[in-house]
Amino acid sequence: MSRIGNSTMHIEDHWLREARRVPSPNANARPDGEISAVVLHGISLPPGEFGGDAIERLFTNTLAAEAHPAFAAIAALRVSAHLLIRRDGECVQFVPFDRRAWHAGKSRWFDGERLREDLNDFTIGIELEGTDELPYRDAQYRQLAAVLTVLMRHYPAIDPARITGHAHIAPLRKSDPGPAFDWAYLRRWLAGPA
Repeated sequence: MSRIGNSTMHIEDHWLREARRVPSPNANARPDGEISAVVLHGISLPPGEFGGDAIERLFTNTLAAEAHPAFAAIAALRVSAHLLIRRDGECVQFVPFDRRAWHAGKSRWFDGERLREDLNDFTIGIELEGTDELPYRDAQYRQLAAVLTVLMRHYPAIDPARITGHAHIAPLRKSDPGPAFDWAYLRRWLAGPA
């Protein structure tokens, strides 16, 4: 259980009870069962546009390549994340936390003790609806802090030092959640809203 403001969240059988479920086939078993870090991402589909169901369609392999010029290059990808936090703070869960979602791709990260690769194996992937350039919304930070708090309580190997961005684990390939993401603001939310 986690309480941020008036929000109470629960994880039941590795699903966030308060999230809308849209199961993705793009997941498999974690090789060692480890859940010890979180990777934050940013996504908008079509690029720079918010709302609609294109992100859900991408993660469920139902995105029509002809629906938008930007979709032709990505419609055949087999990707997912555990959670999406929309601009209004709505949570959508695609993969249960005990399964490996396909969100990090080729990745490397020094976890404070050793260099780790293949971060999908042990991380939870959270997508924030947004772009590198536009500020994320307070509703997203508030919801993200609530989600991270319940994740840290339910999976004790996760702590604030084990929350990173896609840009930090794949710096030559990725830039998200981007310079518009305010890490200090998130940390203040994690400490408790003023």
